[in-house]
Amino acid sequence: MEAKLLGIGERNDGVLAVLQQLRSQYTFDSLHQQIEKQQAAGYQIVYAHKEGEVVGVAGFVMGEKLAWGNHIYIDDLVTSEHCRNTGVGTFLLQWFKRFAKQNAVQQIHLDSGVQRFAAHRFYLREGFNIASHHFSMLDV
Repeated sequence: MEAKLLGIGERNDGVLAVLQQLRSQYTFDSLHQQIEKQQAAGYQIVYAHKEGEVVGVAGFVMGEKLAWGNHIYIDDLVTSEHCRNTGVGTFLLQWFKRFAKQNAVQQIHLDSGVQRFAAHRFYLREGFNIASHHFSMLDV
């Protein structure tokens, strides 16, 4: 398995197909357009591929905050449905740890929907802590 960063403006239908499993409200075209828009603001995508197939995707931003210092925030992390429980998610998180060290980043953060119990078990097993509750105000 290998990891690769998606280039700015690059379209990879394998990446879109896996990411759409998490973000099903998008079509391929609208998802690609949204990614390009977010890339202009610093969003990046790393994807895992094996034997020419995209098996996992993670979208993220790097930033700096008073509370966290230099950090990576993982917006989107998804393993292809037919590759779950095969080590793809662990592979991507290991990539993030190496990438963080290479870029003087001290912390990695993400949010996970309260209903995603299997994801929570995975994140806890991988060394994440439940550090806060995330509050949101919709339709402002």
